[in-house]
Amino acid sequence: SFKLRGDSTPPSEQVCIGVIGLGGRAQDLVKTSFNIPEIRITAICDCFKPRVDSAMQVFGKAKGWKPYTYPLEMLDKEKLDGVIVATTTHARGWVSAHAMIRNIDVYMEKPMALTVEEGRTLVELARKYKRVTQVGTQQRSIPLNNWASDLVKNGALGKVKKVISANFVGPLKWDENTQYPDSPYTNELWWDLWTNQAVFRPYHQDLHRGWAKWWDYDGGGTSFGVTGWGAHAYDQIQRGLGTDYTGPVEIILEEPVQVLPAGKFEPREISPDETGAPYYPMTKGVTGPRAKVRMKYENGVELELHYDSDCGPGLGCIFVCENGTIEINRDAVSANPKDILQSPDKPSELTIPETQPHLQDWVNCIKTRKQCSADIEIGHRSNTLCILVNIAREVGKVGEVLRWDPKTEKFTNCEEANALLSRPRRKNYELPA
Repeated sequence: SFKLRGDSTPPSEQVCIGVIGLGGRAQDLVKTSFNIPEIRITAICDCFKPRVDSAMQVFGKAKGWKPYTYPLEMLDKEKLDGVIVATTTHARGWVSAHAMIRNIDVYMEKPMALTVEEGRTLVELARKYKRVTQVGTQQRSIPLNNWASDLVKNGALGKVKKVISANFVGPLKWDENTQYPDSPYTNELWWDLWTNQAVFRPYHQDLHRGWAKWWDYDGGGTSFGVTGWGAHAYDQIQRGLGTDYTGPVEIILEEPVQVLPAGKFEPREISPDETGAPYYPMTKGVTGPRAKVRMKYENGVELELHYDSDCGPGLGCIFVCENGTIEINRDAVSANPKDILQSPDKPSELTIPETQPHLQDWVNCIKTRKQCSADIEIGHRSNTLCILVNIAREVGKVGEVLRWDPKTEKFTNCEEANALLSRPRRKNYELPA
């Protein structure tokens, strides 16, 4: 339970924030924001009215929040400095774009976009309207992650030879023969708005509640998924390699794609040195397409996306260097040789909510107009890795190289893959110019 703190920070030093999308992730962010005196939430929005009503009852009435069900109405009526966008993935880009063209700064949950084209458009809008943006890959603001990443980037163990991360689960395709029962939320859920840019289907609980596992709405967003934990792991790869503004040049599908439950592994003895150990039990229920994928960067460094859900750092990766290895996970690091970690400047682990430094960084940058630690271009490049994995599994042939140009953000040898870099958007849900 969270107590409401007294707002002792003068209003002149606070930033007025709106929150759009009020699911579990947003609730965590809102509660964390109560620890940051400079944040003053003034309005909330969700197209599912029971969520708005619940948030108003728990916090909103006491805090004087204004409730909305239509995001553009909130963006137009409220005087907001920034907005936290924690909607479904398929609606996130549309909401964020509309905030940016209204000169409102944006904290976007990850994954920040459904396609590469959508992500690039959002980057261009952020630059055009000079917006301060933070993508919700919060490990970018965790001191221990940054310290360990700099060890790798600065060559503490020599050049990186390869990086190993997990064989994350991709999204499933919706069965178009599904029977659609009547919605139990006829007057409470704005279904057209919820559907946003995606293909319109009648209401179904598995769409509404389970959207993160379906191709049309996300890239595999449930825990051990490509755009779930994978978004954090691939972002950690980019951070350690110092490739924030580029990406790989080759993607190879290494085995046939299989749809398997992620948790189907034999029990084994887990070493306390494994940074991912606390997370292994959480990954058992995730079903979806999986296949090992290999990528290569221009400098020759290879990524092996191989680990199953019971080994390796599920929220990070292992950097294999000339003179040893460093494993970086969320707020956790291990290395061989171990003495590389015996440094007086090594940060201690967090004693506050893991997202708090990330929200604080965004608020600081709203005031200073500096670039956030997970600026939108950085977030877009990391999200692109997720999308490339899903595309390789969708159209790649085992053992064949898909060649990717990170400058043009196109495949140079596969038009079938290029066709998956964008999607048709429904009328009224196009991105603004």
